[in-house]
Amino acid sequence: MKWWTGEYHEATGRKRYESRGGFTDEEAALEFGRDKEYEVRHGLNITRRDGATSMSAWIDTWLDSLDVAPLTERNYKSAIRVHIRPYFKTKTVGEIDILTYRAFQKHLRKVLGTEGSVGVVLMVFRMIMEDAVAAGMRKTSPVEKHRRRGKYKKKPREKKRYMAIEAVDRLARNADVLWGYQGYVFFWTMACTGMRPAELYGLQRPYCYPNWPASDPDPEQREEGIERYANGEPMPAIRVQYQVQYVDSELTLLPPKYESHRTLVVPDFLAKMLQALLASHQSRWVFPARMGGCLGSLCFDTAYWRAIADGADERHGRKPRPAAPPVPSFVGKRLYLVRHGSKEWLDADGHPRVAVEGRMGHELPGVEGTYSNVTPEMEQAIRASLQLRWERYQAKLMEEAAQLMEESMKGHLPVVSQ
Repeated sequence: MKWWTGEYHEATGRKRYESRGGFTDEEAALEFGRDKEYEVRHGLNITRRDGATSMSAWIDTWLDSLDVAPLTERNYKSAIRVHIRPYFKTKTVGEIDILTYRAFQKHLRKVLGTEGSVGVVLMVFRMIMEDAVAAGMRKTSPVEKHRRRGKYKKKPREKKRYMAIEAVDRLARNADVLWGYQGYVFFWTMACTGMRPAELYGLQRPYCYPNWPASDPDPEQREEGIERYANGEPMPAIRVQYQVQYVDSELTLLPPKYESHRTLVVPDFLAKMLQALLASHQSRWVFPARMGGCLGSLCFDTAYWRAIADGADERHGRKPRPAAPPVPSFVGKRLYLVRHGSKEWLDADGHPRVAVEGRMGHELPGVEGTYSNVTPEMEQAIRASLQLRWERYQAKLMEEAAQLMEESMKGHLPVVSQ
């Protein structure tokens, strides 16, 4: 059976045909030919030339078409370079079927181990295959959307504890010992604002209280900030304008994740800390590293976080320091859980969902997101509830100190004879 593919030879302008043999009878061949003609008429036909494109060549074309954030592009290229391209280097776009995809899944689980890492690679592969369908190189994607075979297995979730304010205080005190006052303020800022780590690393003086909003370089944003946060009843605030990430081996200021620029009011106790911190150093970064550079230029997890969360021994010698005790709820855990804990506090205090999600840098979907808006009253309520949480904790500490003093004094009182 021979049919016209709907294409023409570029050199001669003649019609391009494809053929197939191996039919057992004329009726079967005719039925196949009619199906092919239908596909050509309705733009559904996939030529052998398209299907025979190598996966490596298609991946190169796909990468050239990407228009995503630099960090996202870096992650996609990493998944392709390490896993996708080596596995499919001998395959064509049309050869990959559902069984090949399942074998790839099995391979990834063997070499990666964690479902999160496997999911990232499969997500990139799915996009590559779906775009191959959209480009007319395949009829369907080999990636299964909902596989129901086999025993149901609940997706494992990370175990985490409620973030007690005592734990944040311990993290902050450890950071003060191991890093300096900027470390102390860093953890209270993260706990009270829910800022992402890279946003805190990239926070600069013009966007931090007490400088912001008067120091904002954008005239329109500066005017709006002064009207809302400086006039009337002032609200100390931080402006999330950037994050820092490496792009082509160079530390770069980028927009926050999901373009989630936002203003975060802070409680009065934190405003005083930030004011004292900026007065204590001249770095452009609000939270400079020990040597004064940007935190984004080092591996924060190994340089600071593990010792702060897991504890560190006392150090003697030329640069002595006291021991930093472990923080049980954060031992072996991620720094990002401090951000999660910030949302827990806001939820526990009963703030509106639009205010909580907006503070975290998320957008509400659907009608709720369209009609909702964060009001100054909501921001004042968040500021007040965080301040109240701090004041209650300080009152508790004072009460415990008074009890210890009272017990200590009892042990030193003289015995009066009857």
